[in-house]
Amino acid sequence: MTSDTLLNPAPLAQIAAALRTGQIDLIPYLEHVLARIEAVEPQVQAFVPEPELHDRLLADGKTMLAAYPDPNQRPPLFGVPIGVKDIFHVDGFATRAGSGLPSAALAEPEADSVRLLRQAGALVLGKTVTTEFAYFEPGPTRNPHNLAHTPGGSSSGSAAAVAAGLVPLALGTQTIGSVIRPAAFCGVVGFKPSYGRINPEGLIFFSPSADHVGIFTQDVPGMVLAASLLCHNWRPAPPERPPVLGIPEGPYLAQASDEAQAAFHAQIERLTGAGYQIERVPLFADIAEINTRHRRMIACEFAQEHAQWFAEYESLYRPRTAALIREGQQIDTEEAEDITDGRAVLREGVEEVMDVHDIDLWICPPATGSAPEGLNSTGDPIMNLPWTYMGLPAVTVPAGTAANGLPLGLQLVGGWMEDESMLGWADDIRSAL
Repeated sequence: MTSDTLLNPAPLAQIAAALRTGQIDLIPYLEHVLARIEAVEPQVQAFVPEPELHDRLLADGKTMLAAYPDPNQRPPLFGVPIGVKDIFHVDGFATRAGSGLPSAALAEPEADSVRLLRQAGALVLGKTVTTEFAYFEPGPTRNPHNLAHTPGGSSSGSAAAVAAGLVPLALGTQTIGSVIRPAAFCGVVGFKPSYGRINPEGLIFFSPSADHVGIFTQDVPGMVLAASLLCHNWRPAPPERPPVLGIPEGPYLAQASDEAQAAFHAQIERLTGAGYQIERVPLFADIAEINTRHRRMIACEFAQEHAQWFAEYESLYRPRTAALIREGQQIDTEEAEDITDGRAVLREGVEEVMDVHDIDLWICPPATGSAPEGLNSTGDPIMNLPWTYMGLPAVTVPAGTAANGLPLGLQLVGGWMEDESMLGWADDIRSAL
């Protein structure tokens, strides 16, 4: 099966509107989704296998139809099938987090984000594959643009499922770059909100100080719809003017590959040609120290989160995950707390730079390059790290292709709690690219 066959349009905003109004009949639509799963999933392997998927999903659809026969009364995501990364707890589904641990040991009540999407009418199509406990040990998922390449991680299955059009919406998480990077690798839109804007309760934490619930869609309008349902205190913010874009010059950008930097410069030229004002500003001169601080903080918290499980099931952990736990056990808690406190200081400094230069959005590569070949690595999240550390909102939009034909993206980063404005500008920027 070719990549053209594996890819399929599934824009959330259009599909949700058509299902809600009855322009698309729900049960035939779900049967189409199931047929596509049967044809594509054996190659992409985005979902945790579920033998009873067909009967269960159609039964869920019939229940939804019975609850909302009148299109005028239907909720915003009526009948929309979604994928949920397998570190979220979902009622009726086992949670394994890509690990060999018994699901009974991991069981907890349903995640708040899943509950909100279900209240909005969404149907859980299934759990999507994650790397083991959202770290670097990969699962079987492949990039639907080229099956020989990784989809990225740790939200591997969510990104691949949306790219393949198996679902128009999927949930993931980001602790360093696990939403933005796989979204870029798979050529879809990925959104990580300001820290805490989406309630993370009900997932298996990697690092509570860094974990963000994230969203994947194919379209920016669909992302705005999903974000409005999940983000606390959402305030619609239609853009009144084009944003001023900032380029964080210096050693941070130098971390990207030559190809990624060349693509980024081409994107800058297109945006300049489209009339955007762009400011080049030195930033993150101490990026090596920031990278180290963030990684030590999350290693310490990862060890704390897994202390009880690791004590009982150490032999079931894969090598890289176990190594991170052992590393985190050696990190002093006071050091980790100091690092955690440093996030606000760095964020305030970056926002001061934004104020001085009237910058609305930072623009930068979402990854060091296109998706690496092979499945042993999910790629380097280094281009996402400082933004995640500070908790600033970020979104990646598709922005061309690499020499090997794989997708490239552009990462947009907004001010603290300015998620609405960032997403409001994102569609025009995507169009310009």
